[in-house]
Amino acid sequence: MNLFVATHNAGKMREYRDLLAPLGVPVLFPPDLGLQVEVVESGATYAENARLKALAHLHALRERGVEAVVLADDSGLEVDALDGAPGIRSARYTPGSDEDRIAALLRHLEGVPWERRTARFRCVLAVVPPDGALRFFEGICEGIIATEPAGEGGFGYDPVFYLPEQGCTMAQLPPGAKNRISHRARAVQAAMPVLRRLSLTR
Repeated sequence: MNLFVATHNAGKMREYRDLLAPLGVPVLFPPDLGLQVEVVESGATYAENARLKALAHLHALRERGVEAVVLADDSGLEVDALDGAPGIRSARYTPGSDEDRIAALLRHLEGVPWERRTARFRCVLAVVPPDGALRFFEGICEGIIATEPAGEGGFGYDPVFYLPEQGCTMAQLPPGAKNRISHRARAVQAAMPVLRRLSLTR
């Protein structure tokens, strides 16, 4: 059984290849099939957006005669001093690049002391097999928003997401270390028993 991950994000594709490798089954992404599915993320929660993406891609795969277990996630950065923002709007926090969004976040936290800069990455993963039976899994990673970016790895807000236990930002972690502790890694770990059953079922 193929696994299909509904993302065009290069950073996410790289991480999912590593996270799903233990299953030993083919992992496909939209570019592998030339698939362009427009999904309006109109949900009010991460789970609703993950569901929209998963079902839209499941339908598109069915139209092509491709049978696969579909994975789709929605994730965000929740900053306590900003009442949980940017949250579900993390990727749309401000127009432009990741650097633009980080700059906007740091402006909004200007003057906020270290002890009040607590935050978390949250990922909700939707898993849907060909029969359409949706399951959801969540992963959370706690941290602190640094006062300036550090590190060249990762993507998104990783350069300002400081991990006290690691003594560095998410962007300063080697990929293998990030893929053990990140919110996305924890969501996949929670889903792994179900993914193992589904990937072994023809």
